Amino acid sequence: MANVEHSGRPADAFRATAAGAVRGRLRVARLGLWLVAAVLAVRQVVVVLSTPKGERLTDLETWVGPDGVLHVNGSLYDSTRFTGTPFGGLVLKPLTKAAEQALGWGWTFGTLLLVVALGLIAARALPKPVTRRSALLAAPVAISLLMLSLPVRNTLWLGQTSIIPVLLVLLGCFTVRGERTGGLLIGIAAALQPTVLLFAPLLWFTGRRRAAVSAGVTFAACTAIAWAAMAHDSYTYWVHHMAGTGLGGPADDLANQSLHGALLRLGLSGPLEIGLFLTLGAAVAVLGVRRAVHYARDGQLLLAVAITGCAAIAVSPTTWQHQLLWVLLAVVGRVGKRASDRYVWPVAVVLVMTLPAKMMLPNMSAMYALRDNVVLLAALAAATVIPFLSRTSPYYRSPIPTEYAAPVPARLKHVPLLPFLRRVLTRPNLLLELLLIRVTYAAYQKVRLAATGGSNSAGRVRAEEHGHQILDIERFLHIDVEHWVNHAVVKVDFLRNFFDFYYESFHFIVPLSVMAVLYVRRPVDYRWARTSLGFATLLALVGFWLYPLAPPRLLPGLGIIDTVHGVQDFSKPDYGTLTALTNQYAAMPSLHFGWALWCGVVIAIIAPKWWMKALGLLHPFFTVSAIVATGNHWVLDAAGGAAVVGAGFGLSYLLQGPRARFAGRAGGAGKAADPSSEPVGVSPSGPEGASRR
Repeated sequence: MANVEHSGRPADAFRATAAGAVRGRLRVARLGLWLVAAVLAVRQVVVVLSTPKGERLTDLETWVGPDGVLHVNGSLYDSTRFTGTPFGGLVLKPLTKAAEQALGWGWTFGTLLLVVALGLIAARALPKPVTRRSALLAAPVAISLLMLSLPVRNTLWLGQTSIIPVLLVLLGCFTVRGERTGGLLIGIAAALQPTVLLFAPLLWFTGRRRAAVSAGVTFAACTAIAWAAMAHDSYTYWVHHMAGTGLGGPADDLANQSLHGALLRLGLSGPLEIGLFLTLGAAVAVLGVRRAVHYARDGQLLLAVAITGCAAIAVSPTTWQHQLLWVLLAVVGRVGKRASDRYVWPVAVVLVMTLPAKMMLPNMSAMYALRDNVVLLAALAAATVIPFLSRTSPYYRSPIPTEYAAPVPARLKHVPLLPFLRRVLTRPNLLLELLLIRVTYAAYQKVRLAATGGSNSAGRVRAEEHGHQILDIERFLHIDVEHWVNHAVVKVDFLRNFFDFYYESFHFIVPLSVMAVLYVRRPVDYRWARTSLGFATLLALVGFWLYPLAPPRLLPGLGIIDTVHGVQDFSKPDYGTLTALTNQYAAMPSLHFGWALWCGVVIAIIAPKWWMKALGLLHPFFTVSAIVATGNHWVLDAAGGAAVVGAGFGLSYLLQGPRARFAGRAGGAGKAADPSSEPVGVSPSGPEGASRR
């Protein structure tokens, strides 16, 4: 037995078993991710092909349909509907008959294959060395992100060709052998999309001069061939329209995410706008290529390609939404010294490239300039200012580790159900937190409105039926006090004004204030409270969806006076304030009371003084009084709000275990911690202390 122990064979067997388990989990994760990618691909195809003809592949129909511009004997640019280069038209013309015959299935599946190829090449181009996990999971993740991205969705929907130049550049940089062949592919891409020629300086300054020369020569040859075959069209495109400027939609359209489009949207025009665009474009191009050369020499060629593509987006006269894939490739850059900060840049890029701009920033006039140019700003940031880490940085592979709290023993045997969701001691990145809160709230608003079919009139009848059900239950329980309280408050002016103000003002102010204080003073408790609030809100959305409910003020014949919104017109299907923006029938459960109760519970648990706890509990009391007095909720709505908040705290406990009862920090990794000075519940550094990842 001693010989066996000293031989190390049991330890070797244990390590082999653990390694096998890790490989098994990776295989399962990889299979699951490939399944997700397949589902997303099928969904995109179904959405496109299930749309009636004439509403899908509209750009392709414009080009190669029965009356498309590629069939016309005159100029391609007579109607400005064709936005490609003359070389692009020359290449597409022989394909018109085949494309017309397979205008649906063939083109869509062909585009889908191009997207898959793009994802596979990008996954293989990750900077070396890569971990086994990254090597296995990169391809399905890349393809899934591409399928979700707005550029790919628009390309599939419109029948565009904007994926081809990106794919040609990646093939030229990462796949084909020989610099001349790579330059040839990049030159063809530039002939299809002229700003891709910006990759020639990148090739030149990174030592691939044959490829740079080959790209330039190929671009010139393709353009010359098109000029010889289509002289009038070439003159129209390159001279009259200045490399395509003015083709397609208006240059100041929101879909044009270039510097030129942004300056026009800001109200600039004429020589001033042109001069400013040329100056800023030259600065962005020079700085972007310089940064790209630096990262290419650092061994991050995919990041260098993404930065150059982002610079090309900005300097192009027109960059439509389907041409913005370069921004998504910039997700490979690493930003931040701390492990917890590494998620900020990739999450921001993915959100910008997959969600509408209205979900990123609130609908406020002060935010319009940012919201209308959010993709351009992301491209400019990637090309010029984002401090991507160099591979020589000590933080590139080993960021400052995240510190975790020691687990608090739970009373139930199987709690927490997800032990890997450990309590983090440090506060989350503020920018990432604000971004996720904004996106989550925008999604919450959309789900609320979608619960009644996108408008209040669509769910009115059902909501009023549910209103009568709630009223009958309250009468049975003898708690139908809404009419009495409402009319009693209306008779007292100062009470009416107080409850109106409380209803309109404190719903957001108090929860945001509580979260801000916790974020600054108690980061561990902030994560616990935020998670509980998130679960409660998610459960409330389920309630809005399953049980649309008319509040007392919107139930005809009840006689409730709407003290906040004014007199309602029940003869109209949509009535009241903000009915086009929010679901007026999202009454059960009441998140007005639910969020207020969450604030009260959090303050009562965390506040150090008894009077603070009492003051915190007054907020849900005043809130329930306000929602009933103003006619905006039933008493049972408040009970529903209390139920989802309780369930939110319960789910947080069930999944993560008891909250960590401290707000201190763990001892630094690698330092000898003094047990006498260690905060309660914080483990010293070592195997049981601060964890690295």
